Parts: sequence; structure tokens; C-alpha cells
Amino acid sequence: MMALNLAHQTGAAAAVAAAAPAAPRTAVVAAASATASAPSVAPAAAPGLQLQTLTVDPSAPAQTPEPLLAGKPELAMACQALVDSLPETEHPDVAGEERRKAGVPVYVMMPLDTVRKDGNGLNRRKAVEASLAALKSAGAEGIMVDVWWGIAESEAPGRYNFAGYMELMEMAKKNGLKVQAVMSFHQCGGNVGDSVTIPLPRWALEEMDKDQDLAYTDRSGRRNHEYISLGADALPVLKGRTPVQCYGDFMRAFRDHFASFMGNTIVEIQVGMGPAGELRYPSYPESNGTWRFPGIGEFQCYDRYMLSSLKAAAEGVGKPEWGNAGPGDSGGYNNWPEDTPFFRREGGWNTPYGEFFMSWYSQMLLEHGERILSAASGVFTGTPGVKISVKVAGIHWHYGTRSHAAELTAGYYNTRHHDGYQPIARMLGRHGAVLNFTCVEMRDHEQPQDAQCRPEALVQQVAAAARESGVGLAGENALPRYDETAHDQIVTTAAEKAEEERMVAFTYLRMGPDLFQPDNWRRFAAFVKRMSGSGARDMCREQVEREAQGVAHATQPLVHEAAVALSN
Repeated sequence: MMALNLAHQTGAAAAVAAAAPAAPRTAVVAAASATASAPSVAPAAAPGLQLQTLTVDPSAPAQTPEPLLAGKPELAMACQALVDSLPETEHPDVAGEERRKAGVPVYVMMPLDTVRKDGNGLNRRKAVEASLAALKSAGAEGIMVDVWWGIAESEAPGRYNFAGYMELMEMAKKNGLKVQAVMSFHQCGGNVGDSVTIPLPRWALEEMDKDQDLAYTDRSGRRNHEYISLGADALPVLKGRTPVQCYGDFMRAFRDHFASFMGNTIVEIQVGMGPAGELRYPSYPESNGTWRFPGIGEFQCYDRYMLSSLKAAAEGVGKPEWGNAGPGDSGGYNNWPEDTPFFRREGGWNTPYGEFFMSWYSQMLLEHGERILSAASGVFTGTPGVKISVKVAGIHWHYGTRSHAAELTAGYYNTRHHDGYQPIARMLGRHGAVLNFTCVEMRDHEQPQDAQCRPEALVQQVAAAARESGVGLAGENALPRYDETAHDQIVTTAAEKAEEERMVAFTYLRMGPDLFQPDNWRRFAAFVKRMSGSGARDMCREQVEREAQGVAHATQPLVHEAAVALSN
């Protein structure tokens, strides 16, 4: 069961080959960007797209950050103060700024249904209030919350309702907590861990019903409605707007609505780029039992917009026969690599055709990220103290094989011969964005060995790509874990490193009744102390435990209230 849960939380990162043969790769990019019918837009064209889709008012006054701890509640808590967190400059050295602070700041993910589906208020308001006070007392830096497109712009295009989110921001500010706001342009529901269902906006779904090719599509014609196909990014298919325009308009509306919170309470905007908010294809859908861990997944390139681009790319390299479909011998969702001619040890992935297809498939995803980051940069650049981040999730199963099949179907071109994470890191670096990565708590020996799971090696590869690109690396745990073994692994991976290798932030999955159970809460308080406490890395384990016990005792009423309220 653990393995199945793991799959939803870890997801897969988009990737592009760093060392594909020059001629085919150049031809792929050129053909994809030069053909009018192809929906792909090369990175070089991103500024033009930005100007087309966004109208940013450069004269808009920057908000003056308010004191971070203004209005914090008087709580008799025995825990360290938050690490000082001053407003940042406009386009930060994200790889270095946070590292100059002691330790790694810890955020906590809010429940998926924190805001009511009508958008007008909070679910379990009393629980949220008690929870935030408890988190502040334990030394947490702040919270992460999904700002659902399907809630805030549900009724009609351009009609935004952020009332419930405003209530949450005010509550966070009152408690002296910072906020990582996730622009969640995907559907919630249908995956393990999704406790609620929040579809895309109804007007967007109406357009997807009219044009089924707006949904990602597999070889069998199955449609996935979790996220609009990136093949339509630059086409006015949503009531006259392109998907990228919709995302940009949403982010601008969010920025304007929360102007007084930007940079002092809201310090990070994580931009959703695919299913589960991750930059990837929906290659392993868990709904209806389509996929089960550790299956390799399937390529998602069969809507007509993706096929149009593939056809143009194949013609561009003088191989039109390569442009009719994806690999026909790549197996099904639940196959293993050696079950298939394409992914086996010396399979089709390692042929000129395989290199062509994976270069195109991953490049499409990378360009998707470039387009949305251009839109996000256009909205948030010039807002002091606010960083942009992108979630790149870790597919660690079959990582130990030559083909890395599960990563390939999700959009990584990461194989024995190609580094698929460096191109992503470089793209993020161009926009001053943080790379947020999962599975930080996992150890190789805890995973199924027959599936060649290598989470530790995967994290090391991504960390190296971020470091070489000068990009700040943040982390998340992939599964809810409250045990000291997981905490030890996170501290070792994220905090107990030289400054240039330390993570800039860590987000803890997830707030809920389990977190507030007495033993779990005590361990969490110790974890936060070890991660973010000033000088905590030099403390002995016993001292940390003593202080955590003090926090647990002092916060007992709040924690009990939160646990009871969240359970109801």
C-alpha cells in the first residue's frame, strides 16, 4: 500500500536530453517551432508569447512589506523564534539567499480542501485557526496551500473569487506565518492521497467536452482531464483565450487581489504545470485502476495537437514515417521495462528513432514550462520578496535500469546516456525560479528492489543539476511520514550539508489529524528544530528532544483542539 501511495505523491519530472545528437535535436526544435500548425513554441519565442498573453502594468506601485510578525498571537510557547526573514530583492540569487540563513525553513502543506468548493470561506475554520497557531509555536516558517483554478475561477472566465483564500491569508498573517501559494491549474481527485474532488473550471470543461483533443490522450484513445494538453498551449481554445493566457490572467488577478500580502506573508508562488501540479505528462493515471505501481506508464501524445507537432518534427528531420504516432512497442501502463522491445536493456529507446522521439516529447514539455514561466515572470517580477517555484517530482522506480522507462513516459529524457534534469534546472535558472523536488525522505533499501528503485540517487542527480545551474533546490516528502527514520533522512539530505548544497526550504506533507497526534507532534517539533533552528545542527539529539517535549507540552491544548476539529 505504501508503494501505491508513493506513486501519486512522487509523480514525474519533465526532462529534455542534454546530450542528444546535434543534428536530430536541432531539427526537432526547428521543425516544431517553425510550423504554424504545431502548437509548440520554442523557448526563443517565449518573450513574444509573453507580450501577447500578458498586459503587465509597469507603473503599478510595489507593495511595502509589512512587519512579518505583526499581529502575532500571544502564545505561551516554549520554542525558538522563527528565523529572521527580511524582504528580498526583486530577482534573487535563489540558490544563495536562503542559504545565508541558519538551517532550512519548514513549511507545512494545508489540507487539499482547506477552502470550500464555493470559494467563499474555509472548511473547518476552527481547526485551521488552532493548527496555524500550533505550527507557529513549533517554529514552522509557514504553510503551503493550493489555490485551485477550479474554485477561484469556477463560474465564468475572468470572474475570480478569492474570498476563502483571503480569510486564510489574514489568518496566516495574524499568526506570523508565511505562505507558499500554489497556482493549481490541475484537477484534484482520482489519485491516491486526493481526499476530495475539485475539477477544472466548468467553462473550461465545457470546451474540453466540445473538443476532446484538449485532453491528454494515450495510444488507446483514453482521455485524461486532469490538465489541459500542452499541445494547445498557444491556441485560443478556452472561450477565446489560450490556456497560457488563462494561467497568466489568473496569476495576475491573484497578485492584484493579495497585493498587501505579497512579499511579507505570501513569499512564494509555485506555478502548476501539469497533473498534480508537476511539470510532467499524466503517464501513470491511478483513477479507475489504469496504472499501478511500479508500472512504466504510457506516452501521452495522441491528441491531434500533439500529433500535429510530431508530424512536423519528423518531416523536419527527413523521416516523415516517424511522425504518425509514438513508439508502437512501448507496452502498457503496468508493464515493466524488460516486457517491452522499446524499453528493454538495448531497446528502441537507444536507437536514432528513439532519440528523435524522446527529444521531441521532452522538448514539448520543456517549452510548456518555458511558456508558463514567462507568463509568471511577467506577473511577479517586480514584486519584492516573492519567489517563483516549479515542482519537479521524482520517479524513482526503474531508475536503476538503462532506459529509465517510467521517467521517459512522464516526459523526462533521463537515461543511462542522457541527463534529463539539467535542461529543466537551466530553464528555471533563466527565470530565477526555485526547483521543488519530492521523495527527499526515501531511502533506497525501503523501496522494492526488484523495481530498481533508487530515490537517493535520483535526489542526488537533481541536486547536482540545480547546483550546476545556480538554482535554489527545495524539497518535499513524498508520503506522510511521522517517524524519526524519515526525519533523519530529510535532515541529512536537506539541512546537514555545506551551504552551497543546503536546500532553500522544505515543505512537510501534510497537515491533518495524524500530525497532531501527541507522539507525532513531538517528533515533528524536534524535526523543525533540527531543520530550521538557529544553531540546531550543533545541538545534541537529547537537547533537541528536550526542547521538542517542552513545545509539545506547551501546545497541548491547541494541538488537541486541532486534532479533534480536523477529524470531524
